[in-house]
Amino acid sequence: MMNIVILLAVVLIVAILVTIFRAHTLVQVVRGKEGDPMGTSNKVNGALFMVFLVLGTVLFFVYSYTEFDRYTVPVASEHGEITFNLFWITTAITTAVFILTNAALFYFAWRYRYKKDQKAHFYPHNTTLELIWTFIPAIVLALLIFSGWKAWVKITEQAPENAEVIEVFGYQYAWAFRYPGPDGKLGPFDYKLIDEDNRLGVDFSNPNAKDDFIPRELHIPVNQPVLLKIRARDVIHSVYMPHFRLQMNAVPGLPTQFWFVPNKTTEEMRAETGNPDFQYELVCNKICGKAHFSMRGVVIVDSEEDYKKWKAEQKSWLSKNPDYLANIGVSSPVQMAAEENVSGEEVNTSL
Repeated sequence: MMNIVILLAVVLIVAILVTIFRAHTLVQVVRGKEGDPMGTSNKVNGALFMVFLVLGTVLFFVYSYTEFDRYTVPVASEHGEITFNLFWITTAITTAVFILTNAALFYFAWRYRYKKDQKAHFYPHNTTLELIWTFIPAIVLALLIFSGWKAWVKITEQAPENAEVIEVFGYQYAWAFRYPGPDGKLGPFDYKLIDEDNRLGVDFSNPNAKDDFIPRELHIPVNQPVLLKIRARDVIHSVYMPHFRLQMNAVPGLPTQFWFVPNKTTEEMRAETGNPDFQYELVCNKICGKAHFSMRGVVIVDSEEDYKKWKAEQKSWLSKNPDYLANIGVSSPVQMAAEENVSGEEVNTSL
């Protein structure tokens, strides 16, 4: 409440000063005062331009330094360091250009303000200046684009063969995660199989899918490559993990992927941030509907030992839903194996 009162007081003071200034100008016009038709207002405005430039620049750097931890989050992946460094290089260059161009703009507004005996100099063309402000920005931008392209290629190149493969599935309005079982292979999927029970549309009749499991939380191992296979069911979502500097769209009908190497466990990040309740998170970075705000998933980075232990404790989706295949008219893997054995015995007998 106090902040609102202070804000209103500042607005009122500024309004009063503006009104007084305008009234003073009108009085001068009515009196027909001889001399400079602009009075002192032009000098005042020019001086205020310079004051605003200096104060604005100082406040910009002070705020950026003191509030740094509030608008940035720690980096927790190997490729995140690459993109983070590239981001700050780009920020440094664009900030320097912004300050220089605005310093020139405000200085020119003050230096070349209206004066009675001053005339503008006609300066229509300068080839050297035009070459400088054309080629230098072009070269700098080309270097930035090349650096970004190089980083992007490194990030999106083929994932290592030992990468932990996990499927991330987005739908209105939640995330689902699927892991391969002991066979190390994710089973196939088909959107026609999506129903109330099988929300990912997994073909559980396929042998590779029979041991897949779908946990509530996303667990990943530290210091190991992780490959996310990304899908969406309804509209475009976006897999965004800020601490890993990871973002990739989830597009219906167009599977995407992203691989990275997390380098800080959840416990290590809790110690670094001093927050015992810290959790990595996965959020949707697209406005995907009225409940977009609820699309938040918990990500847990485990040590290698903890990850193996957690994974060994997980039960396959079919073991939790034993009647699913029977309900849709498909034999379970166990039944299929039994039927194959019976058929084999019958053939051997007949021979």
